[in-house]
Amino acid sequence: MIAFVNGKVAAAGPDGAVIEVGGVGLSVLCTPATLAGLRVGDRAHVPTSLIVREDSLTLYGFADDDERSVFELLQTASGVGPRLALAMLAVHTPNALRRAVATEDLSGLTKVPGIGKKGAQRIVLELKDRLGLPFDDETPVPASRTAPWRAQVHTGLTNLGWPARDADAAVDAVAAEFDGQDVPDVAALLRLAMRKLSR
Repeated sequence: MIAFVNGKVAAAGPDGAVIEVGGVGLSVLCTPATLAGLRVGDRAHVPTSLIVREDSLTLYGFADDDERSVFELLQTASGVGPRLALAMLAVHTPNALRRAVATEDLSGLTKVPGIGKKGAQRIVLELKDRLGLPFDDETPVPASRTAPWRAQVHTGLTNLGWPARDADAAVDAVAAEFDGQDVPDVAALLRLAMRKLSR
């Protein structure tokens, strides 16, 4: 298993980054929050999880070891593969997922694209004793009040080369579309902002 990669960030996109390690560019799929911390040209230390399939080797990257551990634990639930586990971490922090599972917050889990009510019930049933309890030092704040996706999308756009002023305008335009409504995951918001900037 590749436990982490440590090297220069060669490229960053809406779904992942390329990190140069020993002259080899490794493609790493990441959550938007992880991507927000990566800047092209800077060195990065990224904890990773390697998923081996018959036809592919896919490297997933994370902001820290805790996020990677939760990613791997999520996949022990039936019906949860690496893509869905990554989507869950794109919508919720590791601690928010622990809280959702511990408190049986089905509505919170169904905010993840690809998880319905039955899937959420199964995840709670199978992971309640595996994920552990949430940390007390993190107080949950409704995403609609703080809109953390705004900063993540803005950082993603500037990392991809758009000027900060253009990124501000695109984020505001995306926010106006979802005013008072549930917003999709940050990767989808970033793609939407990129489409607005490409017009």
